[in-house]
Amino acid sequence: MKRAAVIRRLRAEARRQGLEFAVTELANHTGITVGSVRSTLKRHREIDDVTARRFFEQFAGVLGKGWWR
Repeated sequence: MKRAAVIRRLRAEARRQGLEFAVTELANHTGITVGSVRSTLKRHREIDDVTARRFFEQFAGVLGKGWWR
């Protein structure tokens, strides 16, 4: 999955649920905040599906279980 698609998917779901969404560029990663949950994403063009799923699971507490399906 493309990195931009991962961010776009998170942004769309946060907007749909009316939550705050913020992207912060850090030294080697991109910090993404949805509501009160913050996580980092490496700066690679392609993110393998397992990593993308684990990244999405980090936001399950604020977006709901299985929101990415």
